[in-house]
Amino acid sequence: MKIVIDTNVVASGVFFGGAPRRVLEAISSGNVNAFATNEILEEYHETIDRLMKKYGGRFDSNGLTRFQMMINLIDTQTKIDICRDPDDNKFLECAVDAKAIYIVSGDKDLLTLEK
Repeated sequence: MKIVIDTNVVASGVFFGGAPRRVLEAISSGNVNAFATNEILEEYHETIDRLMKKYGGRFDSNGLTRFQMMINLIDTQTKIDICRDPDDNKFLECAVDAKAIYIVSGDKDLLTLEK
């Protein structure tokens, strides 16, 4: 199964656990194929760095390292401009070009699109 993961799921999985962590573990174990672009990875890193300063010790760096090693990096060709938050269009573009089945997100700007 091919998926694209929104930054909020990555951050929640790394710092807080629960269902988001299980998504990261499924990727780390090779059960799910996750795709991202360099722009998406950069957003992951910026968010993790910001949260590190805020939450410090509650950080699973091993989980993040395993997750990053399993990400399939792609370059996108598709341009999409349908999300009410234009910054989220990059997840849609990645999903289309990766032929992903799902975008895993808790972001209402993406969730309102449904399909």
